[in-house]
Amino acid sequence: MAFRRITLILLLSLLSFYSEIVKSQNCNCPPNVCCSQFGYCGTTDAHCSPTCRSGPCRGSGTPSGADAVGSIVTQGFFDGIINQADFCYIEELNGASRSFCNPSNRQYPCAPGKSYHGRGPLLLSWNYNYGQCGQNLGLDLLRQPELVSSNPIVAFRAAMWFWMKSVRPVLNQGFGSTIRVISSLECNGGNLNAVNARIKYYRDYCGQLGVDAGANVTC
Repeated sequence: MAFRRITLILLLSLLSFYSEIVKSQNCNCPPNVCCSQFGYCGTTDAHCSPTCRSGPCRGSGTPSGADAVGSIVTQGFFDGIINQADFCYIEELNGASRSFCNPSNRQYPCAPGKSYHGRGPLLLSWNYNYGQCGQNLGLDLLRQPELVSSNPIVAFRAAMWFWMKSVRPVLNQGFGSTIRVISSLECNGGNLNAVNARIKYYRDYCGQLGVDAGANVTC
């Protein structure tokens, strides 16, 4: 039980931190298109529910042939952290200015004109991560990386994939190890402010849930 609580705290901390450092869509949806409560453009009932931010909001429902975001991440999960995260940021700050393409990785080659900057709740980055994630989800994310920010189902499936593949295996090594896995360039003095922001969220959640933050919280 304690391990599960620490796991939840780590995930909440990561999601909250990314809401501060990534780019807001600002609901720049086309005319007659809804901006959902989570900042995604679309015309389905899920996008245009009574809680949508702008556009022709209408009744709630589940899109035909697809699961609602709530079936992946519960409303209770959102309610617990919405006041701090707001979930209005889904792309990395100035991410599109860099391609995040590693040409030496031939297994997952970059598609012409595509950027693999951070997208989604856990900022999936780099062509090799998009390639592996897409392979796991049955999607061609190398050719369509924008799906991770434009499709809410793909966004959270990608986040969960990255969490299970890269973050969960190091949970028993302390919060600092999760920072190193997700953004190693911040560690060893690379970006002390960013590291401290992550740690603040983590400790805040530990305090709210009444658990010890443990050792090795920094990197």
